[in-house]
Amino acid sequence: MRLTAISWPRLTAALARRIAALEPADGGAFPRVAVDGAPAARPAELAGALAEELPPLGRRVQVIGAEGFLRPASLRYEFGREDPDAYYDERLDVTALWREVFTPLEPGGTGRVLPDLWDPVTDRATRSPYAGLGPGTVVILHGPLLLHHWFPFDLTVHLALTPAALARRTPPAEHWTLPAFARYEEEAKPAEAADVLVRVDDPRHPAWTG
Repeated sequence: MRLTAISWPRLTAALARRIAALEPADGGAFPRVAVDGAPAARPAELAGALAEELPPLGRRVQVIGAEGFLRPASLRYEFGREDPDAYYDERLDVTALWREVFTPLEPGGTGRVLPDLWDPVTDRATRSPYAGLGPGTVVILHGPLLLHHWFPFDLTVHLALTPAALARRTPPAEHWTLPAFARYEEEAKPAEAADVLVRVDDPRHPAWTG
């Protein structure tokens, strides 16, 4: 796979132009974009940068963090607090994301989405208000391990790290998650599945497939 070195401002601007031209594959009114990557790859930062670039291109944006749709701790940690398989399979409340985000974005849907549902720090419901999205609003979901749930994205961006870079940039207390990301690479093959691959081994100097 051929990768081209690029600066973050140029990459963000080019991605924003591509997103601004998106039309949902299912004929709906809301383009859906994934920014997928381990926490060490900082997907939230790219999602936020895209959200700043898109309004001048005529697109309203709703950014949603997958961290706001984690399952309660009693379910996430049912098999222990450091179980990589539970991190992979049980961490994200997939049913809630379908119900509160993706179903309202389907053709004929209400466009009324919930920005977040659960606060993983307090382990309580966030009670955030629903956001009513106007037609054409781009919804960007960011977070780890997004590409093995069959969510109906119209564009997927994967921020890739080599195993060595992932280990180096992941805090030691979180190294127990590394087997989950190794499993993700083996089973979901995000670098091949994504529409756009961005390698971020050196966070100052990304390279991408364009």
